[in-house]
Amino acid sequence: MSNILVSGLINIETTLHIADFPLAYNPVNFPFFGINSSVSGVGYNIAKALTILGDQVNFLSLIGSRDYAAELVRASLMRDHITERTILSQGEQTAQSIIIYDSQGKRQIHVDLKDIQDQVYPQPLFQEVLHSSDLVVLCNINFSRAMLAPARESGRLIATDVHDIGSLDDSYNQDFLRAANILFMSHESLPMPPEAWAQAVMQRFNNDMVVIGLGSEGCLLAVRQDGFIGRFPAVYTRPVINTIGAGDALFSAFLHEYAAHSDPYRAIRAAVVFASYKTGAVSAADGFLTDSELKHWCCQIYGEKF
Repeated sequence: MSNILVSGLINIETTLHIADFPLAYNPVNFPFFGINSSVSGVGYNIAKALTILGDQVNFLSLIGSRDYAAELVRASLMRDHITERTILSQGEQTAQSIIIYDSQGKRQIHVDLKDIQDQVYPQPLFQEVLHSSDLVVLCNINFSRAMLAPARESGRLIATDVHDIGSLDDSYNQDFLRAANILFMSHESLPMPPEAWAQAVMQRFNNDMVVIGLGSEGCLLAVRQDGFIGRFPAVYTRPVINTIGAGDALFSAFLHEYAAHSDPYRAIRAAVVFASYKTGAVSAADGFLTDSELKHWCCQIYGEKF
């Protein structure tokens, strides 16, 4: 079990299942059991996944102070056994998202961050939690930005996911790109093949490891120390319902396994399995395996020696 600090977004997520894209205009629809709401957000998804995997998680986030959604968040934190001491109600409202998805796995995400990008997380509370952490996961939300430098100075391993990125000069993500030892991202907007992109990223930002999610094709892992860049194919565990949150699941399981074994190749293989199983759930914050369940699935797929 590792002690992991996670700083990231919490939002109320509403998912809508449709037949297919593009969505044609229709004044009224009745998608019975096709609309669901839950507590989610990148930070919450990671904190919940790591907690279920058995890690000790200190989750830092900001929610609203004037809306009923904050009450829903705190009830979900209690249910999911995530401590709420470091979840602060200091924004006007809690962030919300709407995710439209079809049966082929395509999805469209709409995120309303409210005033969260203007909020500052208290540094004394962050510093208190930092000192007891083995690994620091700083999601690319603005309130995590001020945590990058002190986390780096502490000598702890920093992990982040910059998600959909298409330029090395991306101004919003520069701080996160430079600070991360372990860097994740999506392939969807890359301007060049993933292998070339991973090499360019590591040359520019000197990250220890880069992982690029490739959707249904699996993912790519680059390890600077070994000079390794290679692809790991997707695996099948159960039917896909919704791909939302698959990247968060891949990220979480990689961090869990790497923190335990310091082996990026073992970690990425486990992460591919974990993400595959997760896509069999509707919400981005559901469908997570426990550590023993993940090991069972890995042995089934990769053999008893995993």
